[in-house]
Amino acid sequence: MLRIYEHSPFPNSDNRRQIPQMANTAPTTVNRTPRRLPNSAYRPREYLTETEVERLIEAARKRGRNGPRDAAAILLAYRHGLRASELCSLRWTQIDLRHGRLHVNRAKGGQESVHPIHGPELRALRPLQGNSPYVFVTEAGTPVTTTWFLRMVQRTGKAAKLPFPVHPHMLRHSTGYKLANQGEDTRSLAHYLGHRNLQSTARYTALAPDRFKDFWKD
Repeated sequence: MLRIYEHSPFPNSDNRRQIPQMANTAPTTVNRTPRRLPNSAYRPREYLTETEVERLIEAARKRGRNGPRDAAAILLAYRHGLRASELCSLRWTQIDLRHGRLHVNRAKGGQESVHPIHGPELRALRPLQGNSPYVFVTEAGTPVTTTWFLRMVQRTGKAAKLPFPVHPHMLRHSTGYKLANQGEDTRSLAHYLGHRNLQSTARYTALAPDRFKDFWKD
């Protein structure tokens, strides 16, 4: 702390008097950002079951004139484990409807891959074809955004009367758990989701119930 001294009036004196400083009594304001609670405080799990995804898709299909687009977006995000940014940037040049192929460009440095497209996806995608190079567009013809996808999924979750709030990344987790539960091996699942590290995939296989099916012989 800086201290100010007053010299003695006597020239040869080494005595100095310390002048007391006034304390700063001005009130201070501390801005604190509200702390986000852990995910478990908002929902019991971070994935949806296959039945819950079907309810979500059906609710999206019934919601307004853009229902077919919204339902297709949820279906593709689920079937291919797409992140919101990957879905919103999806172009028709990545899709081969004739041969049923989808070239997946992964975000976050993930591995690219080619996925097969099956009947439900083909039927959902064909009506969306238009003049835009992007698969999912707004009514104005511009590409949809991740904010749009977030709000759409949240609203659709409420319309589907799911028991807890949902968000887009839960669809990617749902892909991992669904494929792990049906017995797909970890390495193939990692390639499908674009993981470069198998530890990222292990979270899905760790909860696969088939690992325990022979524990009891009732």
